[in-house]
Amino acid sequence: MSDFIEADYVVIGAGAMGMAFADVMLSETDATIAIIDRGNRPGGHWNHAYPFVRLHQPSTFYGVNSRPLGSDRKDTDGWNTGLYELASGAEVLAYYDQVMHQQFVPSGRVTYLPMHDVDVTGSTGSDVTARSLVDGSLIRLRAGRRVVDASYMNVSVPSQRAPKYDIAPGMRHGPVNALGTLSEPADGYTVIGAGKTGADACLFLLRHGIDPDSIRWVTPRDSWFLDRARIQPGDFFEATAAAFIDQYRCVAESTSITDLFRLLEAAGLLIRLDPAIEPTMYRCSTITGAELEQLRRIQNIVRLGRVQRITSDAIVLDDGTLPTTANTFHVDCTADGLERRPVVPVFDSERLTLQTVRTCQQVFSAAFIAHVEAAYEDDDHRNMLCGVVPHPDAATDWIRTALGSSLNSGNWNADPELSAWLANARLDGFSSAEPPSEELMGVMLGALEHAEVALEKLERYVGELDAR
Repeated sequence: MSDFIEADYVVIGAGAMGMAFADVMLSETDATIAIIDRGNRPGGHWNHAYPFVRLHQPSTFYGVNSRPLGSDRKDTDGWNTGLYELASGAEVLAYYDQVMHQQFVPSGRVTYLPMHDVDVTGSTGSDVTARSLVDGSLIRLRAGRRVVDASYMNVSVPSQRAPKYDIAPGMRHGPVNALGTLSEPADGYTVIGAGKTGADACLFLLRHGIDPDSIRWVTPRDSWFLDRARIQPGDFFEATAAAFIDQYRCVAESTSITDLFRLLEAAGLLIRLDPAIEPTMYRCSTITGAELEQLRRIQNIVRLGRVQRITSDAIVLDDGTLPTTANTFHVDCTADGLERRPVVPVFDSERLTLQTVRTCQQVFSAAFIAHVEAAYEDDDHRNMLCGVVPHPDAATDWIRTALGSSLNSGNWNADPELSAWLANARLDGFSSAEPPSEELMGVMLGALEHAEVALEKLERYVGELDAR
C-alpha cells in the first residue's frame, strides 16, 4: 500500500456512525473516502460487546441507510414476541463486514485501513497520519474536503474498560461478557450497574433459569425506560408516530417538571422498574412489558450508591456494606457506554465531528449529517440544521433532548427537500413516504395545537434546570 493516500473524506472510525456517514456519501455523491479504524473489522464497539447482546431497537432502525439489517420479521418467541426483530451482536458484525467488503471497497471509492490508529503528533488540519498497529508503519492521508471524526462519541462496553473499584484477589469477577463463557456455577450473582447492560445481565440469568433470589442487583440510580412496543416500524408505524406526537400533549398539559414525568408515565411513554422509586437516570433504554415483569421478580435490588471496592467477604458501597463470598460471581456492567462529551460544531472548516442530532439516534444522525454535507454548501446553515442533541444521562435530560430534537425537527420540516429525504430514509423511523391515515392525521393536527405551548414549556423547564 502507498505511504500517501488522498481522498475527499478521511473518516476516523469504522463503527456504526462512521459506516452510516460513509454510506450516504457514497450513495449521494461521487466522493472518495478513506476509513481508518483500530479494529480488525468494522463495527466499532460491537466487536467487544457481550455475546448475548441484542439491539434494543428494531433492526430496521439500525445500520446504514442503503442496506436493510435483518429480514423485517417479528419475533415469535422470547420476551420480544410480537415485536420486530432485534439483531444479535453477531448479526450486526456480519452485516457491517458485508457492507464494507461487498459495497464500500468494491465501489473503488473507499480505502479501508483496519488495524491502524491515528498518530496525533502527525495529524493537523486536513492531513492525517495513520500508524499500523501491526508493524508500526506510517501512512499519510490528506482530506480534499474534510476529516470526519466518527470516534468522538467514544462508545465503549464493559469489556473495554477496567472497573473503577478495587477487587480483592481470588474473587469471581468479570465484565458482563464473562456470563457467556461460565465454566461452573456460582453461589449467586451480583450484577453491578444499572441501565441497559445491567438489565441485560439480569435477563440473561433469568432466561437461564437462575432463581431470582440468587440475583443481587446493585443499581446506584434507577432508570426511566422507553416502551419498546411503542417504538416500532411497519404495521406499528402509525402507533409509533402517535406515541411520539403524544409527548407534545404531555408537555403542554404539564404544570411543572414533576408533573411532566407523571404525565409521561401515565401515557406509557416512560416506564420505571419500581413504582415506589423515582428514577434519576434516563439513557434511552427500551424494555418490553414481558422483560419488565421478569426484572420485577428480582427483589434484592441494592440502592446504596456506587461500589467502592470488593474485599474477600464484602462489597463496600458509598452508603453501606454488603456481605459476599469468593464464589459469588460479580458481574461488572459499569462502563459508561455513551459518556457525556462536550458539544462542538458538527461542521468546522476542514473538520466534521459526528454527534447526535436526534435524541439517542446515532446512526440516523450520522446518515443525516452526511446528507446535509452533500446537499448544502454553507457551514452556518449546515450547523443550524444539525443542532447537537447530547446523549441523556440524568432523568431531567429527557427535557433537554426533547427540546433539542423538537427544534431540529422544526427546521427540517420547514425545508421541503429535507422532509422528502427523511420520508424516504430507511433509518428514519418517524417519517413515511405514505400519506397518513385519517386517524393519524387527526393526531398530527391535535399535536399542532400543543406544539407552541409545549416548546415554550420545554424552554422554561430547561431554564429552571440551568438555574439549579
